[in-house]
Amino acid sequence: MSGLSAVFALTTWQIAADGPLRRLDERAGRALAGGGPAGLTEFLADLGNMQVALPALGCAIVWALVRGERRAPLLAALAMAAVPLLVVPLKEWIARPGPLTDAVGYYPSGHAATAAVAYGAAAFLLSPYVRRAWMMPVAAVLLTVATGIGLVLRGYHWPLDVTAGWCLCGVPLVALRVLGRRVARGFGAAQPPK
Repeated sequence: MSGLSAVFALTTWQIAADGPLRRLDERAGRALAGGGPAGLTEFLADLGNMQVALPALGCAIVWALVRGERRAPLLAALAMAAVPLLVVPLKEWIARPGPLTDAVGYYPSGHAATAAVAYGAAAFLLSPYVRRAWMMPVAAVLLTVATGIGLVLRGYHWPLDVTAGWCLCGVPLVALRVLGRRVARGFGAAQPPK
């Protein structure tokens, strides 16, 4: 988590201070915006929309509840609820304009953060119930990265907006994983022997 925090701190400092990393980011973003097939990149960017990511997480929460889990789904919902609490104040403070607009509030990317937490939390909840548990985090990473690629290629966000969204939301995901494991161990210790 310290690596994510360091990357987030560096990018935030460079964006806020109009440093050389920001200028490089904006050159790269201008070069990438509009690349790729429009329909595909729009689809990928939409993976970070609340209307797509929240139902995916909701299905995983329902599945875990049906399977008898109680605390892990609550932790996943709390991790998702933390996203706007982390992202919105930073968007207002940094007030970075987007690639194709003068409107501000693009750093960090809320869509990238939403995708990271929703798909990461869903993977955490579903992994115990699939034969090849490693596939769930891989799918979450692929969906999250695909979202970021779509956001940059559509010109909705600069690359560092996306990177910052991912790094910032590493915090609730790591907390979910750590607390979820403690909860699972606690359940094992509290259950009477069979």
